[in-house]
Amino acid sequence: MSTVRRGPVIGLLAQIGVLAVLAQTVGLGPAGWAAGLVYGVLLCALLSRGMIRAGAPDLSPADRVTLSRAILVGGVTALAADSFTRPAPVTVMVVLTSVALALDAVDGYTARRTGTSSELGARFDMEIDSFLVLVLCLYVTPSTGAWVLAIGAMRYVFVAASWVLGWMRGSLPPRYWRKVVAAVQGVVLTVAMGDALPGPLTTVVLVASLALLVESFGRDVRWLWTTRRLRHAVANDAADQRAGIAHGSDAMVHAGSQPSHSAPSAGAGLTGLGHGRTDGLPWPEHRPVAVARRGIARV
Repeated sequence: MSTVRRGPVIGLLAQIGVLAVLAQTVGLGPAGWAAGLVYGVLLCALLSRGMIRAGAPDLSPADRVTLSRAILVGGVTALAADSFTRPAPVTVMVVLTSVALALDAVDGYTARRTGTSSELGARFDMEIDSFLVLVLCLYVTPSTGAWVLAIGAMRYVFVAASWVLGWMRGSLPPRYWRKVVAAVQGVVLTVAMGDALPGPLTTVVLVASLALLVESFGRDVRWLWTTRRLRHAVANDAADQRAGIAHGSDAMVHAGSQPSHSAPSAGAGLTGLGHGRTDGLPWPEHRPVAVARRGIARV
């Protein structure tokens, strides 16, 4: 299988085109070009790697929408980097950010309509959202204070903590409120970037936004902590099923017999425990986990 993916390469070329347009219209200094090009190359490399690992030969329609959002975020990144050495075109930054945030609803809708939802697409969308929030935080920091960086850094601190704390590793159940809070961060930071509100009111709104983010991440951390033993037990059960099925398959090969009536149900159970999750938890299907969702996670 080829390691070259056409979609990410086209995205990199489009990113260079956006940077060139910005340079010709509002101007783009060396810092902006450097930030935009590094972003584009990393986006191409990481997306290609994700597609290879997922076995995806091409981007889905929803992924193409997300890639378009990512290219706009690259333009915002370049302008934000340039703002440390020259006045920033705030209007252009607000327009690019607003379109990127609006497209966030389009890619999800497209995935549902085309039936192309995937773990790769969800991860791609989440990473672009997180990076955009971080870039906006870096831009508004000089006017609001360094504390606002907590908004942009929180997701990356969460990921770093999962590297150290084993019980924080694993998939979280879907929760609509998480999506709402993520959208609020982008909207509030865009308002702060455009100076649409008086200074004190902007600070109040940003503090409220940070409080929502703390509550959302706190709920996820609490869920991971309270279900750590259950998730460990389900993961062990999945491992036992794999070992049992492998042993049964070997026995059938050696005996030359046909599968028993219990083999299809065992295979179906194993398939249900996959779904590309890092801890193998199928939230809708597995009854104990469904109970944990209702009684513990409250999602």
